[in-house]
Amino acid sequence: MSLRLYDTSTRTVRAFEPLREGRVGMYVCGATPQAAPHIGHLRSGVIYDVLLRWLRASGYEVTFVRNVTDIDDKILDVAAKTGTPWFAVAEGNQRIFGRGYDLLGCLPPTIEPRATGHVPEMIKLIRRLIDNGHAYASEGDVYFDVNSWADRYGELSNQRLENMRSAGDTPNEDAKRDPRDFALWKGAKPGEPAWETPWGEGRPGWHLECSAMATMYLGATFDIHGGGVDLIFPHHENEIAQSKGAGDGFARYWLHNGLLTVDGEKMSKSVGNVVLLPDLLDRARPVEVRYYLASAHYRSLMDYTDSSLAEAVSAYQRIEGFVKRAAEVAGPGEPGALPDAFVQAMDDDLGVPQALAAVHETVREGNSALAAEDKDAVRRHLAAVRAMTGVLGLDPLAQEGDGATGDDLAPIVDALVKVALEQRQEARRRKDYAAADAIRDRLTEAGVLVEDTPHGPRWDLRRD
Repeated sequence: MSLRLYDTSTRTVRAFEPLREGRVGMYVCGATPQAAPHIGHLRSGVIYDVLLRWLRASGYEVTFVRNVTDIDDKILDVAAKTGTPWFAVAEGNQRIFGRGYDLLGCLPPTIEPRATGHVPEMIKLIRRLIDNGHAYASEGDVYFDVNSWADRYGELSNQRLENMRSAGDTPNEDAKRDPRDFALWKGAKPGEPAWETPWGEGRPGWHLECSAMATMYLGATFDIHGGGVDLIFPHHENEIAQSKGAGDGFARYWLHNGLLTVDGEKMSKSVGNVVLLPDLLDRARPVEVRYYLASAHYRSLMDYTDSSLAEAVSAYQRIEGFVKRAAEVAGPGEPGALPDAFVQAMDDDLGVPQALAAVHETVREGNSALAAEDKDAVRRHLAAVRAMTGVLGLDPLAQEGDGATGDDLAPIVDALVKVALEQRQEARRRKDYAAADAIRDRLTEAGVLVEDTPHGPRWDLRRD
């Protein structure tokens, strides 16, 4: 079975056939950095990183574009309330987004364009829309005329134009021909940043920038456009209207990830239930947080609870425990071939839950091989587990430097613990069991758990 993906535009699972053989162009709506990212943003980052890794593992050369909306009403509101320059608000928060992505092991996009760097492309797109009869200038603003696209507007979100409400994207609604028309360009207001255009000074509308940036880097027609389900309408609906209205083919597959709630409620500052990455890192390591955020199917609604995170931590540590024990017995080796069950799961609309089931089944088989001291079987199962977890960005032995695993102090800690364990072994050889127990107790107090095995003592850090 080849890769199949759920396409929102057709509401079906479709076989994935790229525009150009062996190559994929993928655009994902990135951050509007008016604030630090919450775990819903980071879940989206992990989901599309898993898709990127699977496409590459499947042999595709991927051009991955993830934009930054660095000029927006929300950013300007924060700047006004805090007295911070708008560009400092955007840049400071974008750096926090970047650190979060890095910490969770997300591979960098091929390019991460910013809206403010692509105003010339936006102006060209507006000109094409006006020339095609789909846009008009009015009192310094430029709007998309939804009635000029009435037969197709609403197809992505499965709505009809007559049932839609006002776009509500400008205080100057009287300037519109129809209240449902949406802003492509917003005329300058006192104190706001502005760029010069043929229609006067102003700044981009939210939807315009993605169409301009996606087609600049991926071409008029490209393979995949991704984002959260909350972007289907109006953002992605408007992207389609303005892009196709200008004559571009635009995205051929539309992927949307489910949202993340907290204890059954939508995250909201007013409710006080917004969960940020540092909140999770108080309870789990970055790689365990990544496991948690990737573990549900990407299209499903995910509800965060402390207990669900704890379950994910335990599940990942079972994988990690096997990998470390197996590497001690058989050596770390190299990742092997991917098991068929894993491949079938990933090809079936990125079925990560079923793929993780294949990982855990292989871990169980590997633990049985460890118990039976079957070194060849241990080596085979370790190679398979490393291959699967590598695709998911979860390999405990990975040395990619992507922030998902590892610690710069690990070699030092390992050397120091080995010295202590050698002293403990020497005490046991001379039957000074009190000294041996004292060494073990001191290690436990320091957070180092020692396990005596037939192959000698092994240690791990306490995870609590």
